[in-house]
Amino acid sequence: MKENKVVAIVNGKEITQDDVLRFLNDIGPQVAMQFQSPEGIQKVVDELINQELLYLDAKENKLDEEASYVQMVEDTKVTILKSYALNKLIANEEASIEELKEFYDSHMEHFKKQESAIASHILVDEEAKANEIIQEINEGLSFEDAAKKYSSCPSKEAGGNLGEFSRGQMVPEFEEAAFTMEEGAISKPVKTQFGYHIIKLEEIKPEATESFDQVREEIYKQVVGLKQQEKYLTKIGQLKEKYTVEKVN
Repeated sequence: MKENKVVAIVNGKEITQDDVLRFLNDIGPQVAMQFQSPEGIQKVVDELINQELLYLDAKENKLDEEASYVQMVEDTKVTILKSYALNKLIANEEASIEELKEFYDSHMEHFKKQESAIASHILVDEEAKANEIIQEINEGLSFEDAAKKYSSCPSKEAGGNLGEFSRGQMVPEFEEAAFTMEEGAISKPVKTQFGYHIIKLEEIKPEATESFDQVREEIYKQVVGLKQQEKYLTKIGQLKEKYTVEKVN
């Protein structure tokens, strides 16, 4: 077992490596990245020391006896108890493979993927410039290098790669050209409101229904979520019969 090393002592109270790790976990991974160096860890230790000093001062001045603090603690306890009760109510819900398959079969339309394209492009302001670039590509310049050299679209940094897109995600002129090209082909200049595009079509993916195995994890979350909601609503219904509820307009 790894030793929980003491990194500071404030008025007899030990601050340990576990306290440091807990602090880093609480502030989240992105912020915690700033404190991964030895200097950063020391800053965390300093902050924990500061917090302990503030705690000692608060206790000495009996801040924990002030009415506003006592009320804050009570309000927090109520909020935590509500959250705890909800989590305890729905925590053990699971879904069987039969329930998952039944959900898949009855919601098949939700798992259909539209026809999609994977393409790259080069965007310029003038048709003549687009034709010059096409000529350079025909003479041996790679499409990716041409995009980095000439394109005005931010996708130039990725060699013009636009990734995968389905119908309705691009402007009509671009979409019509992309979905009617042959895979591997490079288009003539295509005019849109943004300028002139040279499109390279990598692949067309036909409309297809995702298999059960592909969406099994997604379905599990949905089915369990529905069961948790049903359990919650059933419990609330029972509690409304047990306790008096009155809405005031």
